[in-house]
Amino acid sequence: MRAPDREHAALLEAALKQYDTDVHPLKGIHPAGHLECLVEQLVKSLRRIQYVHHVSHANHDPRRTDPADDLFDPLKAAVIQYRNGNQDEAYWLVFLATHFGKHPKDGWRLCRDVYGRLGGARRWDWNNIKSNPADFRDWVSQNEHSLRGGDGVSRRFSNHRKYESLKADSDNGLPAVIESYIGWICPPRTHQDLIRSTHRHVGQNPRKVFGELYCSMDVVKRFGRLGKFDYLTMLGKLGIAPIEPGSAYLTESTGPIAGARLLFEGNSEITRFDRQLDARLVKLDGHLNVGMQVLEDALCNWQKNPESFMPFRG
Repeated sequence: MRAPDREHAALLEAALKQYDTDVHPLKGIHPAGHLECLVEQLVKSLRRIQYVHHVSHANHDPRRTDPADDLFDPLKAAVIQYRNGNQDEAYWLVFLATHFGKHPKDGWRLCRDVYGRLGGARRWDWNNIKSNPADFRDWVSQNEHSLRGGDGVSRRFSNHRKYESLKADSDNGLPAVIESYIGWICPPRTHQDLIRSTHRHVGQNPRKVFGELYCSMDVVKRFGRLGKFDYLTMLGKLGIAPIEPGSAYLTESTGPIAGARLLFEGNSEITRFDRQLDARLVKLDGHLNVGMQVLEDALCNWQKNPESFMPFRG
């Protein structure tokens, strides 16, 4: 660890020990190596989120927005578009980045080549996609072989999205997902209109707005708990939407809830306290002040190998 990370790790370790002693038992930190491993996962999760905050404030090469350029990055492109007043395009790019993900080897290639129509003259930007979803379905059908790597270029979903489909004729394939997202936004309503409508309904508390959007995204196909959580938290971290999670939404999760069980009960298979785990994590975060996404991410990775640090691979 870098010196600042070691200092932060020492503070987190002390805070967890104090919480375990004075507030609520954390049975999972007592076996040898568990506490140190959890702290390292927390530090790594914090660094990933700090990097995204850096992206939200940094200056970016305009080529980041060009899918014909090797520098294309949908998240940095979203920041550029948002700064330029193209709010719908910013939201759309974050959605694409979330749906395709960044593959450990292929990077953003799949996202880049769908957005850029495999190097075509036009893009599947928000204005085009919202007006022509049927044309998009036809385009995917015509280019499915290439998108799958049939032209010799490897294009894959990230590990978190590896079960997603490019099939044009599937009810859960890429065109169906995109059509359901368009339906959620419901043009001519804009993304900002959706945020304003949510404000009118639940107020402007960032956590309540996040929760309302999270529930309303149930209509978006193939965006379960992780997809919704990742999409909305990314909008918040990039400063595109004024939202943040007030919960880890554990009841719909697998890895994070196993990590929370392990932390509080010392066993990832004990389920009798599952209804209490979200509230317990909120209380713990009040002590650690790392944020719900850091806890969710760190616990998910920690439970895979709690006695020995294992880096996240995307």
